[in-house]
Amino acid sequence: VRAIATVQTGPAPRRGAADWNGKGEVVAGIVVMRFGSDALKTIEAVKARLKQIEAGLPPGVHLRTAYDRSDLIHRAIDTLRGKLIEESLIVAAVAVLFLLHAQSALVAIVTLPLGILISFIVMRGIGVNANIMSLGGIAIAIGAMVDAAIVMIENMHKHLERAEGNASRWEIVLASAKQVGPPLFFSLLIITCSFLPVFTLEQQEGRLFKPLAYTKTFAMAGAALLSITLVPVLMGYLVRGNVRPEARNPINRALRTAYRPLIDVAIRRPWVVIVGAAVVLAATILPWRRLGSEFMPPLHEGSILFMPTTVPGVAIAQSREIMRYQDSVLYTFPEVASVLGKAGRANTATDPAPLDMYETTITLKPQREWPRGMTYDRLVSAMDKATHLPGVTNSWTMPIKGRIDMLATGVRTAVGIKIFGPDLDTLQTLGERVERIMQQVPGTRSAFAERGVSGYYVDIAINRAEAARYGLNVGDIHAAIMATVGGMNAATTVEGRERYAVNVRYPRELRDNVQKLSEVVIPVGAMSGMAGASGGAGMRGMGDGDGIDDGGGSAPQRRLTQIPLGQVATIRVEQGPMAVKTENAFPVTTVYVDIGNRDVGSYVRDAQRTVDRELTLPPGYTLTWSGQYEFMQRVAQKLRVVVPVTLGIIFLLLYFNFGGITESLIVMLALPFSLVGGVWFLWALGYNTSVAVWVGFIALAGVAAETGVVMLIYLDEAYHRRSLEGRMRSRADVAAAVREGALERLRPVMMTVTAIIAGLAPILWSAGTGADVMKRIASPMVGGMVTATLLTLVVIPAIYLLWRSWELRHRPDAAVVEALHDQAALEPGD
Repeated sequence: VRAIATVQTGPAPRRGAADWNGKGEVVAGIVVMRFGSDALKTIEAVKARLKQIEAGLPPGVHLRTAYDRSDLIHRAIDTLRGKLIEESLIVAAVAVLFLLHAQSALVAIVTLPLGILISFIVMRGIGVNANIMSLGGIAIAIGAMVDAAIVMIENMHKHLERAEGNASRWEIVLASAKQVGPPLFFSLLIITCSFLPVFTLEQQEGRLFKPLAYTKTFAMAGAALLSITLVPVLMGYLVRGNVRPEARNPINRALRTAYRPLIDVAIRRPWVVIVGAAVVLAATILPWRRLGSEFMPPLHEGSILFMPTTVPGVAIAQSREIMRYQDSVLYTFPEVASVLGKAGRANTATDPAPLDMYETTITLKPQREWPRGMTYDRLVSAMDKATHLPGVTNSWTMPIKGRIDMLATGVRTAVGIKIFGPDLDTLQTLGERVERIMQQVPGTRSAFAERGVSGYYVDIAINRAEAARYGLNVGDIHAAIMATVGGMNAATTVEGRERYAVNVRYPRELRDNVQKLSEVVIPVGAMSGMAGASGGAGMRGMGDGDGIDDGGGSAPQRRLTQIPLGQVATIRVEQGPMAVKTENAFPVTTVYVDIGNRDVGSYVRDAQRTVDRELTLPPGYTLTWSGQYEFMQRVAQKLRVVVPVTLGIIFLLLYFNFGGITESLIVMLALPFSLVGGVWFLWALGYNTSVAVWVGFIALAGVAAETGVVMLIYLDEAYHRRSLEGRMRSRADVAAAVREGALERLRPVMMTVTAIIAGLAPILWSAGTGADVMKRIASPMVGGMVTATLLTLVVIPAIYLLWRSWELRHRPDAAVVEALHDQAALEPGD
């Protein structure tokens, strides 16, 4: 072979390259975890195996970890674990301060670890792992978990204050538990049912928030079970000794002093209170319109995925130079621990990235090591400016987030615009026009349209007529081109465990431009010397096949000749599609838009108006908005159906509890008024609405309904007691009953509300991994509980006064009948 060819070891075609910290090329690899496996256990096993591999490496060869998700997992779990402990201690302190009785507070506190334990047991049983969302569900439930126990304990304190000296303690426990137990159980059931919309979420949002919904539901179900089983028993054993009356508690005295003027105004001017509340509700439209919207708040993973894109057809040398330069610039930032850049792809069909597409994983140092005042958004903006290059479009995301987005919609940026149509050239033209339009929209960090037909190809058009003159067909020419230009694998050598293909082709210097390709020779076989003489005996046959005429006659002679490829074909460089992308059987091109310092919802609305104004699509072409905006639209459509159904279920539960429509409607009023505080608080903090915020509002709805139920229980009790005593003859008597019920039951209402708000407070001041998501869930609950409390303490008594006053005028005996019915329900044998 060496007599006619050069035999040497050569590289396979380069499809990609990897760079480490801008210092040069490296060999990079990834570990793919099996679906459903435990990420933390898998990573720890991989680390152990890597240590064994590194121990056997030759000198000078090192292994470096470029991306490790276990640190994110540990930081997220540590954040939520710490917040759970803080919340438990704060809720316990609330119980002690309001009751000033250690044994009573212990009864409420013991429900926390037991309720959490029940939740963990069920989590283990159904296979829910401990993560940001599952632990977050327990975190937002802690304050509400003790509500039932607090109300029952406080009610027993009231019964102890009124009890006569010879009353049995267990009888007092039974009476106090039977009075508030069923309504409280219904309240916890309402809180559980209020999470129904979260269970109906689908796809990405469902996988994110269903663990949270499960654990919160398990925790609340455990608390409900404990409140009607264990808590009454513990009250009988532990609520003993010197139980201080409510009037002797300085906190309760201060609350009553502050509350009396409010309840007096509500009783004297109920319509003024109701109209004022309606005005506040209407005014909430102002901050609501100013709130932005996004699919999910940012979950800072501790790493950045930098995905620049350059023009198609870039050479491997230029691609490596761009990557090396950008990686070296990124590594100079003091916040950066390491930079791994990847251009193109490995020799695998699972990663179709071309050389013009880069994926750079930037691992950040812990935030406590960053320069003072630096934030994630500022860091990304600074990196974007520092790495800007002409002809290169930058895009910034995070590793986990970016992978999920690409799997779900194929769009790696926050916003994507997909254009569908039959012709690839027209699609590329429309995509480039949309790219220019999007760059005009405020908030656009970068916009890049796919160049679907920007690939460069050497096109060899065979002249069939010319080829036929030489006795060639298309297959002969294709085989010659493959053998000389493209190369053919003639054999495979086996070198130990390795396999190498033996490739035959022309040297590079004979095929590196179009002119030289035209000079590639093609063998041609031709028949000649066929003209013979007719003769008789003197004619001799053909000889030994050498094509030489031996005399007498003429024999056919076969000659081998060669012609250049350019003689039978036209060779030129043309543009064509690098890849043909389809979606739902339609060709599609995508415009990737990276936005900064704007929420997705308002940005897309502005962008849609701009595109509709400046772009007219030809017939047969359509445009859709994708990326996070697509997720947002899907969630909104689902909630529009599920939320009204959930509200209907809550109303039915209230009706079964109260046995009347009026009281159920009064409690339902707590829901819109609770939104008031949530909206204003979100606006004050500068948060956008997102799926996490809507989950917080959904959780708020159940808790707000619970506080309304607690207040109505006590208002009904005071009203019925006065009715049975014959002291319900006029509006003044109704007002006195309302005032008595509201003042006497101020403590349990404030205890439950304070426990919920104080239980969520540690989340608001947290700054660890996962805190951004949990803050968006807790914020509407905290702000909403403030206005829900005002509604419960002021507006509900005013509405209750008007309703009972109207009933007293039109149905004077209704109060006594209702009171006797309730008493009979409590004491069936009476």
